[in-house]
Amino acid sequence: MKNAALFIVDVQNDFLPGGALAVPRGDEVIAPINRLQEKFELVLASKDWHPATTKHFEKWPPHCIRGTYGAKFPESLNISSIQKVFLKGTGVSDDGYSAFEATNDDLESYLKIRGISKLYVVGLATDYCVLATAVKAAENGFEVYVVKDAVRAVNLQPGDEDKAFEKMKQNGVQIISLEEV
Repeated sequence: MKNAALFIVDVQNDFLPGGALAVPRGDEVIAPINRLQEKFELVLASKDWHPATTKHFEKWPPHCIRGTYGAKFPESLNISSIQKVFLKGTGVSDDGYSAFEATNDDLESYLKIRGISKLYVVGLATDYCVLATAVKAAENGFEVYVVKDAVRAVNLQPGDEDKAFEKMKQNGVQIISLEEV
């Protein structure tokens, strides 16, 4: 797809069922994401990459600690197409919800240098990192699509996923189905 990139947000072992901070049905995003990768020349991803001690763990159970099994991509995720991984939440005081907060590279510049104007966002979790990444992408002038079939929410409070989709729409993000990609 010309001028477009697929961005996979935080599909990591700790966010899958059985993980330290499991997203309900989080594993259901893997098959659609694997299928979608074939449609894009540029596939990127983000990872939570937390230090062992961080203020972030005052809000959440320890998860995705750099170098651990929980921080790795699951074996079922096709990673052969991923050309760059953006690491976020790397400091002791940053949450790193948006991939645009990555500390190993500047995502906005990376995309613009490559002529990317459309960003298709998938992954975990709809109501946190997917939301933050999609909204920030739209704020940065990208045409943003979130593929509903390839995201799942934490839903700490009932309806959090619906609220996240609504907030995305209010910020110019388009919510689409797998078939619409």
